[in-house]
Order: sequence, then structure tokens, then C-alpha cells
Amino acid sequence: MTYELSREHEEFRRTVRDFAEAEIAPHIAQWDREHHFPTDVVQKMGALGLMGLTAPEEFGGAGLAGEDGGFTSLCLAIEEIGRVDQAMGITLEAAVGLGINPILTYGTDEQKKTWLPDLVAGQRLAGFGLTEPGAGSDAGATRTKAELVDGEWVVNGAKQFITNSGSAITSVVTVTARTGQRPDGRPEISTIMLPSGTPGFTAEKGYEKLGWHASDTHPLTFVDARVPESHLLGERGRGYAQFLATLDDGRVAIAALAVGCIQACLDLSLTYAGERQTFGGPIGRKQGVAFQISDLQVMLDASRLLTYRAASLKDRMDAVVVGGGSLSNAMVAEFKQAAAVAKLYATESAVTATRIATQVFGGYGFMEEYPVARFYRDAKVLEIGEGTSEVQRMLIARGLGLPVE
Repeated sequence: MTYELSREHEEFRRTVRDFAEAEIAPHIAQWDREHHFPTDVVQKMGALGLMGLTAPEEFGGAGLAGEDGGFTSLCLAIEEIGRVDQAMGITLEAAVGLGINPILTYGTDEQKKTWLPDLVAGQRLAGFGLTEPGAGSDAGATRTKAELVDGEWVVNGAKQFITNSGSAITSVVTVTARTGQRPDGRPEISTIMLPSGTPGFTAEKGYEKLGWHASDTHPLTFVDARVPESHLLGERGRGYAQFLATLDDGRVAIAALAVGCIQACLDLSLTYAGERQTFGGPIGRKQGVAFQISDLQVMLDASRLLTYRAASLKDRMDAVVVGGGSLSNAMVAEFKQAAAVAKLYATESAVTATRIATQVFGGYGFMEEYPVARFYRDAKVLEIGEGTSEVQRMLIARGLGLPVE
């Protein structure tokens, strides 16, 4: 099978590229130095329609579902934003994949009407609180608790590394929490929506991160934070399954962000190798440099094909659902495997690509005035977020029928 993009998708890619070059590229070095989160640019992304690509028209979205390639369009947008800056790319990815999609997929009509219009328009942001100090890859070890008392959920606990959770335009964070215990002794995990400003809910001081300096990331604490019972998102006790499904989509989106990173490394390396003179000519004529740049092209092509294959599978699944059909286990399994493969290969390739690009630039690659240094810092977390490389290998092995633990 081939995964050639449609003419509409290519035109959309150019639109997003022009936006990124005009609105982000001239300023990102300063934002990165100052650890500044540009809420005005986030809202411009919303005005361009990037937050609403997978949302229905009734909530202000583009209504691109299934065969219209809404998820593929989202991945294209993330790739092109990430080609200019990874921090803004992850802001878009998390805004849709972790903020909007859980509400869109599992929310009641009232929850959707309350939260989605502003989120889809990009005027507000939402976060998804899963990771905890003692529960990362082992998300089932969640310790945050939510007790139903007199018609209210009383939430106590802590989350960490939560994107878009403490900005000036954050409106709500959905968190996983223990809401009881199952008969077999396992915890009952549900998802609860906590609006920003809820007493007892605190977005702590933002992290001093290695990379993604222009993104919004906070630890969260909950001390008797109370919200109405109606703030339960989806079915009680289904929180674990909900976040697993959310992460499947997110893995493909992170792969798209990695593709943008590799593309940037290739672009920067090609330009520099043609301009930098040594031993009487451009360094690009030396095999030691040219062959490494050739490797970047191979990694880019492979990563892009894997990513858009997974995105097309997701769009195919959405088309079945929109058409009133039900998803077969085989179709879901194929997508899960494709998502894990794309995420693993693209993100590890992105880390390698930044190392190669930095080497091509030599000493200048170690200087913050050159963007390869920023991409080098930003890349590593791609192998960690939305499921580590180790988790992806475990999932792939299980998909192959191996009883790996």
C-alpha cells in the first residue's frame, strides 16, 4: 500500500508551513532563551483551525473525520510546526490529543458544549494528568484518589510533567484517579475534570527543562479539590482504558513531531554543508559529511512513511465509526501496532538526526545561536513522552505474539 498525500493535504501542509515560518521562526530563539510560552501564537494556531481539525463543526471544528483525513491533517500540522520548533509542536499535539480528544470522545453532551468551543477555537487549552511521581510507564500504579462525597468528587494527590496545565489560558485538566477498588483487588481508575482555579487544585511552578523551553509544563497538586459529580469524564472505572486509547493516537502524533525534527535537521545540515568552506571547498563534498546527511534522508523517508501509514489507519477507523459501523479487533490491533512502530522508529531516529546535525555543524552546533542546538535538546524527550521506547518495544513484541512482560 502507498500513503501518498492528497492535493488538499499538500496544500494544507504549505499553509501551515507558511504560518510557522512567519509567526514562529522569527521569535523562537528568544522564546526558548526566556522560557516564554507565547499564548498569543497558540491562539493564532487556533484561529488557523489547527485545534479543530478532528472536531465536529457543531463545536467550531473542521469536521474532518474518517475519509476526510482529519487525523492525517493534524499530523501534518504537528510536523510542520515541529519543523520550526518542537515546543510549539508539542503544544499543538497536547492541545488536541490530550486536551480536546478525551472530552470529544468520552464527554457528555453537556461537557462537550461547556468545554469544546473555546478549546477547538484555540482560545483556551486543556491538559491531561496521567503521570505521577511514582506512576509513569506503570500508570496502573496511580495514587491520586477521588472520593465521592455528597455529590462531589474530592480529589487528593499529585501529577507531574503535565503539558498545557498551568498557562494563562488553561481552562481544565482531566486527571486519572482511584475512585474505588474492584472485587479482584485492583484499583478502579476513573477520569475527573478539574477546571483551572478549583480550590485545592494548584499548578505548581513550571519545570526547568532540558528542552521544550517554550512549552507549558507543570507538576500539579490536589488537596481536597472538589468538583461536582458531573465532572466524571466517561464511565466510572474506565479511566485506564480511556487513557490507553488516548495514548495510541498520541503516539502517532509524537511520531509526526519527530518527523518534523528530522526534516529540520536535514534542511539545516544541507544548507550548512553547502556553505561551510574547509580545505578549499564546501564540507558537503567530503564523504564523512555527505554520507551522514544521506542517512538523514533515509531516516526521514522511513519515519514519514511509518507515521502516515499509522495516521491513515486511524482515519480508516474513524470512517468506520462515523459510518455507524463497529471496529473489528483486527483493525484496532493493526493500528496499535502501527502506532507503536511509528513512534519507536521516528523518535529514536529524531534523536540520532539531531546528533548527526550537530556533528555536521561542528563547534557551531554546540552554540545556542544555531537552531541545531535547540533541536538537540528538544529531541530526547520524544523517546520518553506518550510511552517510552521500552514500552513501545514491549507493545510491538506483544503484537507479535510474544509473552513479554
